[in-house]
Amino acid sequence: MDIRTHPREFRRAARAGLYDGPTAGYCNGYVQVNLMILPKEYAADFENFCALNPRACPLLAVSDVGSWSMPTLGEDIDVRTDVPRYTVYRNGKFSESRIDLIRHWRDDLVTFALGCSFSFEHLLLKHGLPVRHIELGGSAPVFVSNIDNVKSGPFGGKLAVSMRPFNVAQTIKAIEITSRFPQVHGAPVHFGNPHDIGIADITRPEFHGLSSVRTGEFPVFWACGLTPQVAVMAAEIPFAIGHAAGHMLITDLPIEDFLS
Repeated sequence: MDIRTHPREFRRAARAGLYDGPTAGYCNGYVQVNLMILPKEYAADFENFCALNPRACPLLAVSDVGSWSMPTLGEDIDVRTDVPRYTVYRNGKFSESRIDLIRHWRDDLVTFALGCSFSFEHLLLKHGLPVRHIELGGSAPVFVSNIDNVKSGPFGGKLAVSMRPFNVAQTIKAIEITSRFPQVHGAPVHFGNPHDIGIADITRPEFHGLSSVRTGEFPVFWACGLTPQVAVMAAEIPFAIGHAAGHMLITDLPIEDFLS
């Protein structure tokens, strides 16, 4: 089976270290999720942070303390190995990039799975809309906006947003399609002038991605599941783990099940 189409095969490839790239364009029709892995002492505040900021943090599943399985998301999922690449934070700073978490796992860790906008991109393509970063073979660029998150405990910071360029007609269609899927970020939070949300340079995202805004197009921004990592950096908590930007956990959940 092809890892581009079957979630379990994709996860097995990631687990074996055979694939460590971005997940945009993979396993169309299945939900991809962002991960945030935190010590249990921060779990209640973070779960409340998700509830207060649902556009950026649509919470789909929470693990038991110390458990690396998430059975509600798919068969035989191991959050320590089944993401192509992870980012480790210490005291709010980037510490290292990892292809697995075997040596970093602790018995006090709790995993949060948040819906990701990669989940609906095949629907955009199906309706004839371009998805530029897939066209270019990469991931969506992500920017840190000037929009404040609602704070919970140590977690606050600014809203992170992913960007996809469209023309006017395409933007209207993209809003119609994505607004039906709030559990994977839903409709855009902004389109047009990026300066309005504090983005000074559209060519310099805080989290690298591939894009090109062409003649007749303008940037369209969705709330992004990297928002928790921005919050973790702002909180400067001692230890946390997230997926690397653009490198998601692909679940067995069909996107059609999330249609609202």
